[in-house]
Formats: sequence, C-alpha cells, structure tokens
Amino acid sequence: MAGEVAEFGPVRGRARIDVIDVMRGIAILGILYMNIPFMGTNVSSWMHDFRRLSWSAADQTTWATIQIFWEGTQRGLFELLFGAGVLIFTAKAMKPDDPVAVADLYYRRNLLLVLFGLIDIFVIGWVGDILLAYGLCALLLFPFRKTPPKVLLAMGMAFAALMAVGWPGGGGVIGYQERVERIHKVEVLQKKRAEGVKLSGEDKKTLDKWQEKVDAHDLSKPPSKEAQVAIDAERKARAGWPHQYVMFAWFIWNKVFGDGNGLFFTVLEAVPAMCLGMALFKWGVIQGGRSMGFYAGLAIVAYGVGCGLRAWDVVEIYKFTPWPTPGTIAGEFARLAVTVGHVGLFNLLMKTQAGRTVLSPFKAAGRMAFSIYILTSIVTLWFVFAPWGLGLWGKFGWTELAIAATVIDVVMLVLANVWLRFFLSGPLEWIWRSLTYWKRQPFLRPQVSEPSATAAFA
Repeated sequence: MAGEVAEFGPVRGRARIDVIDVMRGIAILGILYMNIPFMGTNVSSWMHDFRRLSWSAADQTTWATIQIFWEGTQRGLFELLFGAGVLIFTAKAMKPDDPVAVADLYYRRNLLLVLFGLIDIFVIGWVGDILLAYGLCALLLFPFRKTPPKVLLAMGMAFAALMAVGWPGGGGVIGYQERVERIHKVEVLQKKRAEGVKLSGEDKKTLDKWQEKVDAHDLSKPPSKEAQVAIDAERKARAGWPHQYVMFAWFIWNKVFGDGNGLFFTVLEAVPAMCLGMALFKWGVIQGGRSMGFYAGLAIVAYGVGCGLRAWDVVEIYKFTPWPTPGTIAGEFARLAVTVGHVGLFNLLMKTQAGRTVLSPFKAAGRMAFSIYILTSIVTLWFVFAPWGLGLWGKFGWTELAIAATVIDVVMLVLANVWLRFFLSGPLEWIWRSLTYWKRQPFLRPQVSEPSATAAFA
C-alpha cells in the first residue's frame, strides 16, 4: 500500500525454517573435519603426499570416508544455504515497487561479513576462512533474486562445467590430456636415455622435474630441499610467539588466496553453488517442501552419482601412480551431487519423528553458526594446537584428527544448546544483526512463567 512503512527485523521463533537450521548446524560442525588437518599439522610435510602424515589401516579408512562422503560438501551445504538465505532475506524486495531499505540492509549485512572475514584471517589467523569470500559472493547475488529457477540451475552448473572442460595447465579434460601427454613424453625420454641417446637440455630438465614429482611420492626418500624449507618455516612459526604465527598466516593466505588467486577461485566456485541453492529454494526443495518419496529418491540418486564418482577416484588415488584420476574431470559435479544428497537425506530425516529427535540439537548450532565458526578457529588455533595451550600441533594423524574434531564438535553442540536456553542468538549473531539493522537487537531470552513453560512442552 502506498505510503506504508515497511518494518524489517531478524527472522526468529516459528518463522525460522527448522530443516535449514539443522543443515546449517551440521555444516558448521562438519566443516571442522576438513579444516582441522590445516590447523593441527605441518601442512607442508604432507601436502605433496598425504600418506606422509600417517597411513595406518585406520587412517586409510578415515581419509577415504571423509573424501567420499564429506570433503567439500559441508562447504557445499553452506553455499546452497547461503543462496537460500539470500532469498529469505530479500523476500520483501521481489517486486519493482518494494522498499529499497531491503537492499540497504542486505549490502550492509554482507559488507559486515567481509569485515568479519578479514578479522578471522588477519587477527585470529585462520587462513581457511570462508566469511570473506561468502561476503563478496553475496554482493554479486542480489540482482539474481528474481531469476527463474531453471536459469539459476544452469548458472549453478557453470563452475562444474568449467572444471570439467578445464584449461591449459589446470584440471578438467584439457588438464587431463596434458598430463597424459606429459607422461607419455617422459616415458619416451626415459627410453631414449636408457638406449644411450643424447638428450637436449630441455629434455633433461623435463626428466628432472618429473623425478622430483616421483620422489615426492616415495615415502622412503626425504622431502625435497624446497619442501624442507617450507616444513621448517611452518614449524618455526607454530612453535614461536603469537605474532610469529599470525605473520606466517598472513604470508600463507597471501600466497594461496592473494598471489595464488585462491580467493578468486573460491568466489568463482561459491557463486554458482549459491545460485543452485536459490533454485532449490524456489522449487521448495531445500526447505522441506517436497514429499518423503521425493527426498528419498533425491538422496539415492545424488549419493549414487556423487559417492560413486568419488569412490572411483579414491580407488585410483590409492594406486599412487602418476596417472590422473577421475576427480580431475568430474570432481566438482561429484561434490555438488553429494551435497544435494545431504539435502535429500536431512530433509527426509526431518520428516520422521525419530529423525527430528536425533537432528533437533543441531538447530541450536545452526542458529549460532557464525559464533561457532569463529569460536572453533580460536579454540583450535589458540588453545588446542598452540604451544602455550595444549601444544598438540603436529601430534596427530588422520584418525586422531577426526577424533579431535568430533570431541570439539560435541563440545560446541552442547555449548550452543545451553547458550540458547538463555539467549536469543549467539554473541556474534547479535553483534552482526545489531550492526545490520543499526539498532540494538534483543539478546536475553525473555523469562516465561511456569505455566507457560509447562504448556510449551505439552
């Protein structure tokens, strides 16, 4: 109605969508299984061959399980849910004459997310931060809120298609073919050298570089000189004073995400996946709007494709040969497929009483995911693995790291459920919302009378 003043505020209470909170909670806790090796070990020592960290039978099972069912999919869930969140937040700005205040709030909210990401990277020292990239992604998504879901679906597949095709010096079909040709060239040069044929300087350089790659996977040989320098630098930074670790984190972040274009590729990956999340939300898929049969079928098909491709990739990886694996081409499609499988599974479970009971505690984690994400970085980097804390850095292999992640996640899950008994939101969510709406938001949970409390459980 003309002249009507629109009122905006955070979504609370029954207006929230439980299954989205549950999936966000699972994602925020589950992502630690992928992050903890980069927090608690000397990454430089195993980056070229993950067996160098530890490789017992338990480690092999742990690594394979995470690689097939979990790796990248918690990030994927975040991306899908972030896209859905864009539509939830901008629901009042879907018509030409809707209030511009929504855009003001939207951009302020996500510029603040960029700021929090910078703090996570350059103050807390977590180089694997996703807040910065997701805040930047959000700045690009607002104009697509009205885009038809079929178009959003096509946009959501864009990065996977790009990764499948590849580019020179990269992955995909092009990179796969280049690697195969390089292997064949090396085989020819090795045969010539064995036959006593004189090789050119360029050919010798090619064989030397290839030998370096082979030696990196030979566990009986020590790391290369270059790798050892990186190992020693990381060990020194982790064993030193806090400022030494933070400065080392700055160096690594710039090397990977700055000069290495990692931030660009993170955004390039995330925006299409967020568009996919927007499409799934418009179709009613991500928020539980479909039938149990639909979600069962979705989980079966998506897991069958995604986990199947990933299992095939793991089998090929475990051969530890120089040949490229299927993941070089189908890796992103597999990641998205398994992620969509999670959407199907968790929605299916939330439609059953037993599933709701089991998954209900994750709602609290989802509702304070921002606080848990930052707190997890602080606890792991500045206490569990810090030399002035428990000093466990470099002490764990793959299985022990997974166990440590489980223990930390359980603590965070309990903390979230206890916290929300007394407060309406997590502390960082409260700060974020107050700054977004430029108004102090309610924080303490209102006290209810005993009869009302009893009625709530009826």
